[in-house]
Parts: sequence; structure tokens; C-alpha cells
Amino acid sequence: MAEASFFEREFAPRRLFFWIFWFGTHAGLFAYGYIKQRDDPELSRLTNIGLSVMMSRGAGLCLAYDGALILLPVCRNIIRFLRLTFLNKLIPFDENIWFHRQVAYSILLWTLVHTFAHYINFIRAEELNIAPAWAIHYKAPAGITGHIMLLLMALMYTSAHRSIRQQSFETFWYTHHLAFIFMLCLYTHAVGCFVKTNPDIVPKRCKGYFSWHFTIWGGIIYFFERVIREIRSRQPTQITKVINHPSKAIEIQFTKSSFKYKAGQYLFLNVPKISSLQWHPFTITSAPDDPYVSVHIRQVGDFTEELGEVLGCNIPTEKGYIPKELPELRIDGPFGAPAEDVFDNEIAILVGCGIGVTPFASILKNIWYQHKNNRPSKLRRVEFFWICRDTGSFEWFQSLLKTLEATQLEEGFLKFHIYLTSKLRESTIQNIVINDVSSSYDPLTDLESRTHYGRPNFSDVFLRLKRAIESGRYLPGAERNLKTNVGVYYCGPSALAKSLKIEVNKANTEGIRFSFHKEHF
Repeated sequence: MAEASFFEREFAPRRLFFWIFWFGTHAGLFAYGYIKQRDDPELSRLTNIGLSVMMSRGAGLCLAYDGALILLPVCRNIIRFLRLTFLNKLIPFDENIWFHRQVAYSILLWTLVHTFAHYINFIRAEELNIAPAWAIHYKAPAGITGHIMLLLMALMYTSAHRSIRQQSFETFWYTHHLAFIFMLCLYTHAVGCFVKTNPDIVPKRCKGYFSWHFTIWGGIIYFFERVIREIRSRQPTQITKVINHPSKAIEIQFTKSSFKYKAGQYLFLNVPKISSLQWHPFTITSAPDDPYVSVHIRQVGDFTEELGEVLGCNIPTEKGYIPKELPELRIDGPFGAPAEDVFDNEIAILVGCGIGVTPFASILKNIWYQHKNNRPSKLRRVEFFWICRDTGSFEWFQSLLKTLEATQLEEGFLKFHIYLTSKLRESTIQNIVINDVSSSYDPLTDLESRTHYGRPNFSDVFLRLKRAIESGRYLPGAERNLKTNVGVYYCGPSALAKSLKIEVNKANTEGIRFSFHKEHF
């Protein structure tokens, strides 16, 4: 599959509209701040410093705008509510973390402009006998808070890089919460009133933009968001079962009477015994009809490995058990995810890579319950693709897949496509050859659906699917002149997501609409 080019990705209609709005609003604010300073006769003494004053005022206004927005994309409860409204069709709320990053990039850009312009201002202010540069730098509130924010940004931005997050998520987590101090400095940055009217105007007064009046609302909203999370997370949660799966995967089952969710959603989990501050996102793998809530966690980092130790999963024992001393769990959520909209399509294509199959476990279970209880649904066909590196991964949900395959009320409603990407041992190959002869079940997965080796060719998959739909063989009884919605839901590495999205966009026709949805945490 071809990789998405920069222009194909960034100049898609919706993304292009965003960039026009985003750069347009910043350009407008910068121009307003620049012209307001330049043309204000009461600020002529400051304007005499030169171009740098106008630059710093314009950049400061852009920073106030970004400061008001930076916390809103991480208000998960608001995002969860907005996903349920008509606005979700206009604004991609599932891209909230992407938008958070764009605001952060914008803050970095305007901080550089604002800072360099102010350093020139301070030097020129001393030359014009307005104020000594060292006093503005290290004694005035603007200088003190400004330098603190620069230090905090250096820590937060470097630790937010993908390589740091993957190697030490805890470093990213703790440094990112320095944003609390950063925002306090931002709100108080103009306390010293650096921008004053000319000395000949009596009485003197501050002529700043007082942008904190609207910037602080983002912080107020986020504060109440965190209060709601804290109250909800402290409601009683009881671990009922811990299951140690192959490939270092842990399944935690728990009950929480106040926890109501939909298939495909996710939650945030905190274990005070490990850290009272760290919250980690995990997809819910149980279905709403299950008598418990479950998550599957793979031990691949400091937190998850320590969680495995606390739960006793790294000690040889029975597969399902309850340790003598179970740690306290705090659960926050649930929160909306793209996968919860899977039932809004006639056809759903679910693509999971390794542990990325977890959101679809909940959906597949929910499908089983819907068929069992004869609940009406718009969904008519499901194609499930699971791409794994090793054979041990198949054991995670093997029993669930076998149950679903054996209990389908409508033949062909649910199809499994299992792909194994790693090389097999010679002994494994011999075992497959021996057991595959005249066998009704696949020797690796014990499913009727056969295992494929290598990666799926989604371009070919979508082409065959379109031909089957157009011929009327895929959805019997469907009118050819009606539009068919095909939702492609993906959870896994970003590299495959980019190429898969390109193939989805290429597959669109007038009568068959493909849409791509990726899980974001």
C-alpha cells in the first residue's frame, strides 16, 4: 500500500479548511496587535523602540489565543458529550490530541517571536532610558514569569517527543503536568504592566490587552473537568478476576456499579500502589451485557510491568486467579472512541494489529449479544482482520472468536481474516502440514477461517468488496440505487494507519462510501 503524501494528507478538503481558519485567525490577531500598537498615540514612547515592540504585541495576542485553546482538547468529558451531537459530523472530535499538538506547535512558534522581540525591546528600552534591561528581565513580573515559562516549555516539549513517550511514559506524564505552573504564569504574565501610556499623560494607566480575561476560561473549564474526574474515579471499584494471557498480556476484570459504557469505548486506569498521579488509557474489552468490566493490558513499559508484578502475573500459577492482596483501582471514564460508532454502518471492516484488537473484542461480544437477544441493528456484515506477529497472540481471544464463529444466526454475517506476519519455526510448519490435511479447522487458531501469512493487501480487499456489493451478491436484497456505508475501523501502529487511510479514500465511489476511523489515545 502506498504511503500518503504530505499534499494528499494536508490538502484534503476538511484539513485544508482547518488550515485556512487556523492560519487566518492567527494572522488576523497578529495584525491587530501590530497595528494597534503602531497607531496608538498614547503608546508612542514604546513604539519608538522600533519594529520589535509591534512584533511582540502581535505575537503576545496570538499566544493568548493559543493559551485559551490548549487545554480544551484534553477535556475528555466535554469531548465525550460533543461526540453525541450533530457537531461530530462537522468537527472530528476524535482528532482532539492532534489538535492539541497543533496548538502546542503554534505556541512554540509565537513564543520564539515574542521572546526574541522582547529581548530586543529590553535592550532598546535601556538605550532610550525607559527602564534598565536587567530589571525588566529578572525583577518585573513579566520577565520572571516569562523565563519560568521558557524553562517549563523546554521540559514539556522535549519529553513529549514520541521516542521519549515510548521509552519512558512516566517522564512525559510528570513533565506534562508542569502545565499547571505554566498556565498560572501565563495568566499573571502581564501583572507588572509593561505596556503603559506615555509619561506626559496623567494619570498613567496600563494599556495591555488584558487577554487573560478570556484566556483563563480555558483553565477554568479544565479545572472543573479534573474535579469531575477525581470525584468519579474515587467511586468504589472491585477487582473480581485477573487472567494471565500469553505474550505478557493481562486481563483485569472488575465491577463498578456507577460505570456505564458502550462497546468500543475506553477508560483511564490508575493504581495508587504504583503511582497516585499516573493515569493510563486502556480500551474496554468486555461488552455492556457482561456482568463485569474488563481491560487487556500488555506488559511493554514501566507502568504495565510494575502492574504485572503487583497483580502477581509474573509468578507461575494458574491462568485465572484472585491474588491474596489486590491493589486498589481507580477508574475514570468511559470516554468515546471511533469504534463505538461501528453500528452506524451497513458494513464494518475491523482491522486490529496485535493488542490493537482490544476495542474490537468489545464490539464482537456486543454483536454476539445483539444476535442472541434479537436486537435490531443497522449493521449487516462484519469483516474482521487481525494482524499478529506471533502465534501466542491468537490465544488472547481464541475462545471468543470460536464462540462467535459457531453461533452466527446469519451465515456470512461475520467473517474472520487472521494474518500472521512473523516467520514460523520449522517444527511449527511441520505441525501445520500434518494437522491441516483434511481438517475443518485451522491448526493455529482452531477456527474454521484459515490463517493467512504475510500482510493483507487492502487495495485488493476493497476492490473485491466493491465488486461484490455492486453485483448484489454481498448484501442480498439491497437496492442497487441505495448508498452503502462501509466503515473501516483501525487500531494499531500509525505507519499502517496512514497507508490504510489512503486505500480507503481511493475506494470511495458514488454509491459506496468508505470512511476511515482510527483509535486515538
